Amino acid sequence: MKPECLAELQKIAEGVAAEHLCPSISWGVVADGGLAHHGSVGKLDDGTAPTADTVYRIASMTKSFTGATVLALRDEGLWSLDDAVVRYAPELATVVGPPSSPPITLRHLLSMTSGLATDDPWADRHLDITAGEIDVVYAGGPTFADLPNARYEYSNLGFAMIGRTIERATGKRAQQHITERFLRPLALDDTTWVQPAHDNWARPYRVEDELIVRDGLDPIGDGDLAPMGGLWSTVADLAKWVAWFDAANSRPDDDAVGLSAASRREMQRLHTYIGVTTVAGHTCPAGYGFGLNVRDDPTLGKIVAHAGGLPGYGSNMRWFAGRGVGVIGLANTFYAPMSALTMRLLAALHDHGVVPPVPAVVAPRWEAAAQRLVELLNEWDDATADDLFEDNVALDESFERRRSAAAALVATNGRLRIVATRPASATSGEFDVGGAGDKICIHMELSPSPGAPVQAYTIRQ
Repeated sequence: MKPECLAELQKIAEGVAAEHLCPSISWGVVADGGLAHHGSVGKLDDGTAPTADTVYRIASMTKSFTGATVLALRDEGLWSLDDAVVRYAPELATVVGPPSSPPITLRHLLSMTSGLATDDPWADRHLDITAGEIDVVYAGGPTFADLPNARYEYSNLGFAMIGRTIERATGKRAQQHITERFLRPLALDDTTWVQPAHDNWARPYRVEDELIVRDGLDPIGDGDLAPMGGLWSTVADLAKWVAWFDAANSRPDDDAVGLSAASRREMQRLHTYIGVTTVAGHTCPAGYGFGLNVRDDPTLGKIVAHAGGLPGYGSNMRWFAGRGVGVIGLANTFYAPMSALTMRLLAALHDHGVVPPVPAVVAPRWEAAAQRLVELLNEWDDATADDLFEDNVALDESFERRRSAAAALVATNGRLRIVATRPASATSGEFDVGGAGDKICIHMELSPSPGAPVQAYTIRQ
């Protein structure tokens, strides 16, 4: 990255820190499969600047780790995402929605469609709740905001239920599964469920009457709500996590440890529509995947992210899906808006031309069919048309009419040749043809039948 780009990123981070009175921010840029740049604002309690290895609480970013564990166990055949959680954790039988509700499934919980009431203020103060204490909550019948599978409703208690289901189905706490399956194999050595034993961690702060003050309580410990937001981590570790997720978008056969590329892509696909939302001035449709947010930004493209907030901390990770570039922001202020920081950082990287373009679709079969279609239009032959087209083509419009239209096209424009192709997928798209006259656009689709014959083409002059 050029110095002027890095300078703008640092200026953005300093602006967010000043606006929201953050004692410190640790931020980083992910590129080329790892941490490409680290920056910081402010000081830690010992007077030093945060490093890439300084530990912060990452709160609900933990949900991406818990979601990955659920899919890994699914891939191993332990369960289906559409299994009711009560099948594995009978004590959850009392967690029932309004009348006519379906049983709550793993898919409902992962995609935030369980209907359980949104619960950030309560859950964030009860990360250390014991199994016995949360069983009282389950037994009493938690409050629902809506029917399961009706709409998006963010639930931390739902991810605690996922943790309980993992434990009952496997005999291991979700925290242990995540540590063994992801944290150790991916060398996330500074990512833990408990407060660091060393001193390189950011102490929690809050803002009161426009003053930065220490949060008066000790950080909340590990408990039965931790699968929703209990992890501590660093910019360096999270850069590995972001790169690991995004590798699945650009390398479909990536066999990285922990979870298949297919399942990582599944987590980054929109499963529940949230609506049109605005983050740092960027307004677009947004939704929830499995432990991750997904945005369809008209300028930046597909963006994957997740935020975290706890008393004393705010965090966010955000990346351009399939383009190898992402950002991370960690702060030690009560619910610091790191989502705004990372969105501004991504936009700046995009504006500076640092982000690769969306990978072009590779469609050799479609392009070969396009060449054959152009040859047919230049010199129509019914036998060749029969071989190229699906059987519906002649029924939709006779070969006689198509032959006449092709002859008129060539008479006006001269012999046609392809000058540009724009496949939208492996089987559809458009291409430009030129001759002696104006450029012509042809849209063409292949059929799902064996051999992929052409099922439709439209000539736009």
